[in-house]
Amino acid sequence: MTPVLRNLCLILFLAVSRLPLLQAQQTQNVILVTLDGVRWQEVFSGADSTLLFDPVYSPDTASARKFFWASTPPERRQRLFPFFWNTIAKQGQLYGNRLKNSRVNTSNPYWFSYPGYNEILSGYSDDRIKSNDKIDNPNTTVLEFLHNQPAYKGRIAAFSSWDVIEAAVNEKKTGIYANSGNEPVPAPKTSTDSLLNSMMSTIPAQVWDKTVRSDFLTYFAAKNYLLQNRPRVLFMQFDETDGLAHAGRYADDLKMVNTVDAFMADLWKTIQQLPQYAGKTTLIVTTDHGRGHTPKATWKGHGTKTPDSYQMWFAVIGPDTPPTGEQSGGPVLFQNQLAATVARLLGQDFRCEHPVGPPVLTVLKP
Repeated sequence: MTPVLRNLCLILFLAVSRLPLLQAQQTQNVILVTLDGVRWQEVFSGADSTLLFDPVYSPDTASARKFFWASTPPERRQRLFPFFWNTIAKQGQLYGNRLKNSRVNTSNPYWFSYPGYNEILSGYSDDRIKSNDKIDNPNTTVLEFLHNQPAYKGRIAAFSSWDVIEAAVNEKKTGIYANSGNEPVPAPKTSTDSLLNSMMSTIPAQVWDKTVRSDFLTYFAAKNYLLQNRPRVLFMQFDETDGLAHAGRYADDLKMVNTVDAFMADLWKTIQQLPQYAGKTTLIVTTDHGRGHTPKATWKGHGTKTPDSYQMWFAVIGPDTPPTGEQSGGPVLFQNQLAATVARLLGQDFRCEHPVGPPVLTVLKP
């Protein structure tokens, strides 16, 4: 056999050997969701007694205990996150319980929102993004990478409560549809579109930040878009969890966390009823940063002056993710790995002008 023929046979063998893997991968759509500033402690242990039992942070402590307190961490976390623990924990994977030596960290050194969202979306910690100023992201995100491919062109969208996310996505440059803050549904075509616009024009922005709309408006605007337009990649950002924490309203924050968990349950139920999505969609849920833990007042804040707020978590459920539930041990994982993980779930290799963290391969069937 000549060297040329030998090389040709090798190329054909490698191509054929990959074919079963490509055929076996079932994910055709990815939904990425972030809960701003939600700690791993609440995700894996439920309500924190030092905050729940303190009237400074939970004025109606009796009511708060009724809803969120139980004697053990597994009971408490299930009360707070029923979808996470009844569905994702049984059918998917959860990472970040440091009590079980499962660690997930930001790689950016700032530990607050915009640096975190850039890292999630671009897979890269960039020192140019070191504030929450609404400046267009100079980095290629995984959303842009996918949007530039014919199969995903015009089939990617972002919905966010915080209006800075449209800059993180760089809507101006990429052309990706990003509905942020109190932005109305453009060119309303249905009565649902009109109702959403009416609510967004009449319900005030959050008192702590006029650039943030209510999370329920973000969720139902995103769900309405999904039902009408069938995107293949959808990014949803919820923000009230962070705002309520900064305001020191722990009981209200838990209620908002529980509400967003209910949004995820409704979303998962909805996509299982749609042929394009049922059995073909992976859901990733994560956060942009952690919060303080000790002393308890540091729960209100985050950033480099607040120890441990680099600590985060993520959860994955979908047809290509083995149902291994809550993770224990393993290597330290980083926020910059999520972008490449989104791409890999879709059978893509995310590469661009800047370094990108490697995908988390444990979320894919071997």
